[in-house]
Amino acid sequence: MQPRLPAPSAIPSKLTVNFVLPYASEISGKEVDMVIIPASTGQMGVLPGHVSTITELKPGVLSVHEGNEVKKYFVSSGFAFIHANSIADIVAIEAAPLDQIDSSLVQKGLADFTQKLSSASTDSEKAEAQIGVDVHSALNAALTG
Repeated sequence: MQPRLPAPSAIPSKLTVNFVLPYASEISGKEVDMVIIPASTGQMGVLPGHVSTITELKPGVLSVHEGNEVKKYFVSSGFAFIHANSIADIVAIEAAPLDQIDSSLVQKGLADFTQKLSSASTDSEKAEAQIGVDVHSALNAALTG
């Protein structure tokens, strides 16, 4: 095992972000001011010079801040790897720009999975339905503010 690279002596002014999905690269090497990650422990803001961290993503909103522009994505799950050299690698299972999500379909999905959860008879059916409820609840919360 090789030792970890030391942190740079000066903190860069920008954070370099790579945001990938199994089927696409959403952001590659983009320099931004900050990202806010839906970590399993809560919202986590990442600025240049952040301490090295690995965190699991929960369903929620990933915000990428560049100047006055903020791009928001809904992520279902994944991991974020924050490196001492001000690089953030974010890997999500599924993601979509928040402005491209249809709120009526989210409401329908939440109702469908809630009904499936109430009628589930096996542990597997209950777990699958609960995941659907959790993701659609997070989607609904992201869209309603």
